[in-house]
Amino acid sequence: MQASHDYQRVYVWQQPVRWFHWINALCILVLGVTGYLIAHPLAFLNADEASFSYWFGVNRFIHFAAAYVFTANLLFRFYWAIVGNKYASWRNFFPLTGAQLRQVVEVVKVDLLQMKNEPVHALGHNSVAYFTYAGTFLLSLFQIASGFALYAPTSESWFPQLWSWIVPLFGSEQNLRLFHYAVTWLFALFTFIHVYLVFYHDYVEGHGVMSSIIGGWKFMEKEQA
Repeated sequence: MQASHDYQRVYVWQQPVRWFHWINALCILVLGVTGYLIAHPLAFLNADEASFSYWFGVNRFIHFAAAYVFTANLLFRFYWAIVGNKYASWRNFFPLTGAQLRQVVEVVKVDLLQMKNEPVHALGHNSVAYFTYAGTFLLSLFQIASGFALYAPTSESWFPQLWSWIVPLFGSEQNLRLFHYAVTWLFALFTFIHVYLVFYHDYVEGHGVMSSIIGGWKFMEKEQA
């Protein structure tokens, strides 16, 4: 099928959504790297006085500072899911209508099974992406809760103490730490798949998926916009 060249420029991703995306990406990167170093600390041989080589403490501080930013950013996204445009709305994260569920099947045929070579046109995210993002939001909430629960014994701040009740649910700090660490690798897997699909859809659809998260605009055939 020959694609139409009669395109319309559509403003999809509002600036707050784009800021959320890039702040979130940076936080996940920082949290992933520093979290890995917390789980697998490096051994440095240094003749300096101990206070001059306090790298693990600095790494831990960066990890929890990024966690606060990650939490605030997620709370802001919840707010924007209420006041933002239709592409940012919370309703998109629960694709339960018949049309949305049919789109899930079509996206799986194209992206996963490669049974069709016709892309599924969606101005915002497609229904599979919304299911995925709903899942990552839940995982984000777990990481926030479990991370601050692990932080609570060494913090005098009120916010980590709100989550200290989670540790007994998992039996011990070590058990909770294992779950917290495992979800980190789920985020790594999600990031790899997410980046791949962005490049894939940009190539297959040609609607400016990659540039849209920077400028906010997508390009759709006029009969589909």
